[in-house]
Amino acid sequence: MSLLDRDSVGAASAQQRPRYKSTLRFLRTAPFAVVFWLLLSGHFEPLLSVLGALSVAVVCWLTRRADLDHQSVTVAFALRLPRYFLWLSGKVLVSTFAVARKVWSPRPALRPVVEPTPAPHLPELSQVVYANSITLTPGTLSLDVEADHIEVHSLEAADVEELREGLMLRRVRQTEARR
Repeated sequence: MSLLDRDSVGAASAQQRPRYKSTLRFLRTAPFAVVFWLLLSGHFEPLLSVLGALSVAVVCWLTRRADLDHQSVTVAFALRLPRYFLWLSGKVLVSTFAVARKVWSPRPALRPVVEPTPAPHLPELSQVVYANSITLTPGTLSLDVEADHIEVHSLEAADVEELREGLMLRRVRQTEARR
């Protein structure tokens, strides 16, 4: 075997390693997407199942193409998410009533603010969960995610202060713990 042949074999195996890792990440992530789709749709008819499988495949392909597949979800993280979502649902419900009361008040005393809330040392996936949780909570909106903070628009400064107290951040950290 010549030196040129050995170099081409070495280059081919080096290209296979990233593809192998990408395939493993796909195989770890796709089942979560399938279960998520089944939970949301609740349909098991053949046509809808095929369309669901197709949509999961497209989402996984787009995730890989956008180079976002390095954030694979672990089983432990997925098992802690329902508890977090239950807590977040309660938070959203309470905030919904508070915002509705403020908006429908005869004299609304809304004083919108845009301020940063700290989010230091969060992995990317936890930053996304935290920023989306802020946005899902009525009265607040995540505007920009930085490495150490999230820029938040709020109807009142008290909502930003509540975020600064860190209860939601602690919940996100508990969800990501031991990943």
